[in-house]
Amino acid sequence: MHPSARDLSDPESGSVKVTEPQETQTHRRWDQPSGPVFSSPNGSKIVGFLKRNTLFVLTIAAVALGIGLGFALRHVDMSARNVRYLTFPGELLMRVLQMVSLPLIISSLIAGMSSVDRKGFGRIGLRAFSYYTVTTLIAAFTGIALASVIQPGTSSRNPPTPSGGKVEAVQSVDAFLDLIRNMIPSNLVEACFRKVRSALAMICLSFLYLILDLTCTIYDTVPTAGTSGGVNMLGLLVVSVAFGLTLGSMETRGRPLRDFFDCLNKAVMHLVNIVIWYSPVGIIFLLAGQIVKMADTGEIGREVAMYALTVIAGLLIHSFLTLPLVYVVVTRSNPFRFMGGLLQALATAFGTSSSSATLPVTLHCMEVNHNMDKQVTRFMLPTGATMNMDGAALYEAVAALFIAQLHNMDFDLGQIIVLSLIVTAASTGAAGIPQAGMVSMVIVLSSAGLPTEDISLLMIVDWILDRLRTATNVLGDCIGVGVVQHLSRQELRSPGPAEESLVEESLRL
Repeated sequence: MHPSARDLSDPESGSVKVTEPQETQTHRRWDQPSGPVFSSPNGSKIVGFLKRNTLFVLTIAAVALGIGLGFALRHVDMSARNVRYLTFPGELLMRVLQMVSLPLIISSLIAGMSSVDRKGFGRIGLRAFSYYTVTTLIAAFTGIALASVIQPGTSSRNPPTPSGGKVEAVQSVDAFLDLIRNMIPSNLVEACFRKVRSALAMICLSFLYLILDLTCTIYDTVPTAGTSGGVNMLGLLVVSVAFGLTLGSMETRGRPLRDFFDCLNKAVMHLVNIVIWYSPVGIIFLLAGQIVKMADTGEIGREVAMYALTVIAGLLIHSFLTLPLVYVVVTRSNPFRFMGGLLQALATAFGTSSSSATLPVTLHCMEVNHNMDKQVTRFMLPTGATMNMDGAALYEAVAALFIAQLHNMDFDLGQIIVLSLIVTAASTGAAGIPQAGMVSMVIVLSSAGLPTEDISLLMIVDWILDRLRTATNVLGDCIGVGVVQHLSRQELRSPGPAEESLVEESLRL
């Protein structure tokens, strides 16, 4: 759920509560051991580290056990039936993730859009929203471009073939029309499991010439509207955003329904937190099953390594080229000097793998190191922790194309446009908690018609990519604060009534 001015003043809204960041609070938080005190200080630090990073340690252990189990079972002549039995716990994980991913994204978008107070939002909010949308789209297209050029999932022995198979591919205009058709679903229930996809059908036209007593038969192919399996996420996202904005414009009359979606979003978030703890178990058996089924483990290992390098290259390009370029164009200042004051926040983001957990440190860096206006930081940073996911968008775009390349599928222009929009919306609705990107990744793969069980291959390197993309997310939030504050100098010098109300409500915390 995306916090707004109204959420910041509501003690029961469930949004992130921000206290005044003080140097003493930050040091006290780091100096206190989180585990029981032992006579040995080293033992206390180890126990504290394990308690703070339990999920991370379990995920690493699951990846190691899954790889070891898979290679051990390769020496056993397992039938396809036995391999299916082996991957059953992982299949349960995928089914649970598919179950919670759709209500998570939809409830998050509706709750976030309905909580937008356009009067309190003002020009600052409009600039923040525009920055989030533009940078997330740029990140998604950066990932798509890198994956298309490097092609980490394409084996030299298996050249890719078009995803349409033997059927002649539809024209670009037909794919674009399908994009618009999917944006306006005729049946919301059907959109949860089917989407519109045109196919070419051959028709036979016969003409009889009576004078010459001849019959002429012409065969032609025309696009016909059809459906294919998979979630029509694009249509559901458009409907969710429109419904949320309409609900927000109803003011007090729409409050009961807004409260319902807020409660639904919180309930799904709690359910996701529970499901995430089962993920190490599912990863063990999914990964073992994938390794047993591999024909050439060395080739797959090289492709996964290339996938990780592609994601890392994309994150570096976005962090050290795209975001600094945006900062330079808008503020005409040195971006790397600005980034130098964020090292503490970036290190915390890398260590915790959570944008929300890094929020107090990020506030401290922006308000103390860079002296940013609290009106901007207290609005943008909590919002960005749940809405601005540049790293996640780039990672999901590369991962989707990587899995498509593993299955020798080649996306056309229309499919790439749909993928970029789905990735942008899915990453925006993703929760700012560790491993939550796996939930939105299920939605992306399902919407693109790709097998979700291949997520296990991504988990081999996700433990490090998750931390890198979290650092990229936090950097994008901080650059956004600098950009929006520079563009909002007039409003910050002489705030109007709406902005004054926003400041007062934020400072009450």
